[in-house]
Amino acid sequence: MANHKSAIKRIRANATKRLRNRYQAKTTRNAIKRLRGTTSKEEATPLLTKVVSMLDRLAKKNVIHKNKASNNKSKLTKFVNGLK
Repeated sequence: MANHKSAIKRIRANATKRLRNRYQAKTTRNAIKRLRGTTSKEEATPLLTKVVSMLDRLAKKNVIHKNKASNNKSKLTKFVNGLK
């Protein structure tokens, strides 16, 4: 166990951030699954903008790597453009 007050506080802060990051990442993954499940372009287009925003936010905060976010955005955009 940590001996310094600052180390104890850092442990608490890290735990809080970890929970927040996990929540945001899981929410984004669920949104991606929901987007992949859509069949019409009209339904998917507004969802795509929300998912892209979520991915950008996660990449900005280093929850996921920026290249992973970029890769996901590219694949999802390609998916939506292929819908009818």
